[in-house]
Parts: sequence; C-alpha cells; structure tokens
Amino acid sequence: MTDEQRYAPIDTTTPHSARVWNYWLGGKDNYPIDRQVGEQVRQVYPGIVEVARHSRAFLGRAVRYLAGEAGITQFLDVGTGLPTVDNTHEVAQRMNPVCKIVYVDNDPLVLVHARALLAGTPEGVCEYIDADVRDPERILEEAARTLDFTRPIALMMLGILGNVWDDEEAGAIRDRLVAALPPGSHLVLEDGTDAVDPEAAAQAQKTRAEAGDPYKLRTPQQIAAFFDGLRLLEPGVVSVSRWRPEPSAWGLPEEVTAFCGVAVKA
Repeated sequence: MTDEQRYAPIDTTTPHSARVWNYWLGGKDNYPIDRQVGEQVRQVYPGIVEVARHSRAFLGRAVRYLAGEAGITQFLDVGTGLPTVDNTHEVAQRMNPVCKIVYVDNDPLVLVHARALLAGTPEGVCEYIDADVRDPERILEEAARTLDFTRPIALMMLGILGNVWDDEEAGAIRDRLVAALPPGSHLVLEDGTDAVDPEAAAQAQKTRAEAGDPYKLRTPQQIAAFFDGLRLLEPGVVSVSRWRPEPSAWGLPEEVTAFCGVAVKA
C-alpha cells in the first residue's frame, strides 16, 4: 500500500455502501451522511438490520466450513468492507493459523483501517489490495503476489455485485475471477434480493439510489446464475439466515432478503 493510497482523502459528503453497512451492524466507522442514509433505508425497511446481522453470521459459518472441513487455506475477499467482529482472516486463522487472506476494497476509510485488517497470525498472511470490483485484472494480478493460484482459493463476494448495476458486467466480473481459480476452489457469494418482502425491498433500493448509494437487488434465480458451471453445495441458494444455521429448538430462522450460496470448482 502506497502513502498516496493510505492517506487518500475521504469523501464525507457522499454515502458509501461499506460505511452504511457498518452503521447497520452497529459499528462506529461511518459519517453523518452514512447514518442518514442508513436511517432512511431502515425507516422504509426495518428488516435491513437483521439482513446485515445474518449476512455477517453467514460469513462466519461459511469461512469456518471452508477453513475446517474443506481444508481451504487461501481466501480472496472482494469487497471486504470495514472491519467489525469476526472478519474473514480472524475466523479462518482461528480454524487454521496458516491461512492466507487477501482483502480487496476501494474505500479510503477501509484503507485507514488496513492495519487492523492486516493483524493476522504470525503463521499466516493478511494483505490488502486497493482496487475496485470492476477491475478484476488488477485484483488477480495483485492477489497473485500473496496467493498461490495453483492451489485452491476461496473467492468471497459478499454483498458486492449489487454495486454493479449492469447484469452483464456483474456476470463478466464473476466469470473472470472464477476462471482464474484452480480446481478445488470455492465461490462464496451473497447479495440482496426482493424475494422475501418485495415492496419494502423495492422502497429501500429506491431510497438508496436517491441518496447516492445505489444498490441493485437481484432475484434468487439471478443470484443462482452466478454459480453456473460450479457444483453448488447444500442447501443451495437460500436466504443467508438459512445456510447451515446453528441447530435450534425453534427450527429454521426466518428468511431475510439476502440470498447466498457456496460452490466448488471442479
């Protein structure tokens, strides 16, 4: 990371999805404009806070599976967002201290917190790439400095492709990143949908767009298409709250309007 990247000016007048998400998770790394937009969305869609919490819990369950049962030791986390609790490297390196994690984001505030992200285990590695999801070639070039692309990698794309409004562009980004992965690699993907509460979700999407933080909702079928060509693991593409949840006497948790899946590349 260069000094220019590290000290890039932060625009506190425009909302940023990573900071709005941080606000919904109860974090403090956000600005008044982010809290304003977060509250506007919460007013029209109160369930958004549960979406954020369940999405974070899904990350933890997926990474524990990958670093444990699946034996993955390399993670490429695109659109990492701001550090909160149980970041990818923390979960993975608790399972296996030798795990290598490369984070990718382009928010200057995330750059400010990069040192926190880079505090991994002595046995493992944590690195940070300042890049936009729309530039997969740069992501792959920089990630190859840390990750061995001849060995399985877990590509994490959580809540990131909704920032790419054009469906063809989103699909092309996914295709390029997955194409670079060797056999045995996994894709972990989650994004927003309007499947559970269409009216509230549509209003939330409209509110975010009007506030300058546009985020595209896709159908579960569109999200499932991101896994084409891969072997989707059970339980398939489901609400983040229902991907291998912890056992409960009260049965499955309620669905939330973010759907996810985990798939392996043959």
